[in-house]
Amino acid sequence: MIRFRKISTCMIGLSLLIAPASISAADKAPDTWDGLYKVKAKKMELVYLQPQADFRSYTKVLLDPAEVAFRKNWQRDQNDDRLDLANRVSDSDARRILDAARDGLAKVFTKAYQNAGYQVVTAPGPDVLRISTAVVNLDVAAPDVMTAGRSRSYSREAGSATLAVEARDSVSGSLLGRAVDSRDTGDAGLFIRNSVTNSSEFEQLFASWAKISAQGLNELKELSPIDTNGQMVKK
Repeated sequence: MIRFRKISTCMIGLSLLIAPASISAADKAPDTWDGLYKVKAKKMELVYLQPQADFRSYTKVLLDPAEVAFRKNWQRDQNDDRLDLANRVSDSDARRILDAARDGLAKVFTKAYQNAGYQVVTAPGPDVLRISTAVVNLDVAAPDVMTAGRSRSYSREAGSATLAVEARDSVSGSLLGRAVDSRDTGDAGLFIRNSVTNSSEFEQLFASWAKISAQGLNELKELSPIDTNGQMVKK
């Protein structure tokens, strides 16, 4: 079986907090986590912030390499439904999908933060916010396999995934916030699925998350310093 890059314990924990597309799971999440407090959020299922955190000084972001992992037993489950051995999802197919997702996530987050007015840098600094991203529970509904005689796959959705985002001060390493969100890709009706259509829908999903993340930082700057309800602290 394919060996995946090690996802940080923190990011794995993020994915376990919430079941995909389950708002009730978000409601049952703990109120505090590693010194962070759960706050009300409209665009993400779970958001945790450090009390009194002040985001106003950050004008640049440092994006850590994105982490990506399939949902547990994804490759096995895909192959259990494929009677044709030549049409099974191989380790190289799985690696190709993960690499594409990782590259796509990095590109859309870079673009989103640049569009939001932030310089994307490669070194820490007093005005640099370090952003870590991970897509876990990645579930590609009908993956395209690299075979000579490919059969067509049909699915209403390309799949689903869970995004985990973590923000830290790039110099001190102080943890300032975390967010988790689980979503399905868009429902386009029963549709032929291949590497092109899958990539297009997941790219849209990743781009939506990236835009929410970048806009969220702007909102946090306006609210800073924040209290445990995500509101501006009255001085």
